[in-house]
Amino acid sequence: MAARRRWSGDAVPVLSLRSDLVAAVFRHELDECVAAAPISEQYPPGKALAVWGQRYREFVETKRGLASALHSGDPAYAALPEYFHAHAVPALGALLENSERAGEIRANVTPVDMLGAISHLCVPFLGSGSDTAMRMVVLLLDGLRYRGGTHS
Repeated sequence: MAARRRWSGDAVPVLSLRSDLVAAVFRHELDECVAAAPISEQYPPGKALAVWGQRYREFVETKRGLASALHSGDPAYAALPEYFHAHAVPALGALLENSERAGEIRANVTPVDMLGAISHLCVPFLGSGSDTAMRMVVLLLDGLRYRGGTHS
């Protein structure tokens, strides 16, 4: 496989393999999700976190069928975990930091933990669907507001 990508005359990439297309769509949709993170300028910190959490849930739900492809060992997908981490973690990290600083959520919540928790809540169970995942993410975010005793 010499060149996986070639350029047409109008400088638009022509993706030669299905996996290249899937990876490009994944990156594009992640970029759109991350671009929504500055909503903290439109809402108070806790509300901005909740709105973006639901936006991330929507992103994850559209990727359900891709899990086996993304873990297939195809080289087109090899850079996606690093790309995801480099973009999603800082976006969510800023929202969490703003919410914590405003006293709207408990301290020491990491972006990696939140991204993983929301992703896991999107896994369907017992015939559940998108409505269930949406309610579970609300429940998770409500739990961040609990500031009772110390939790580890």
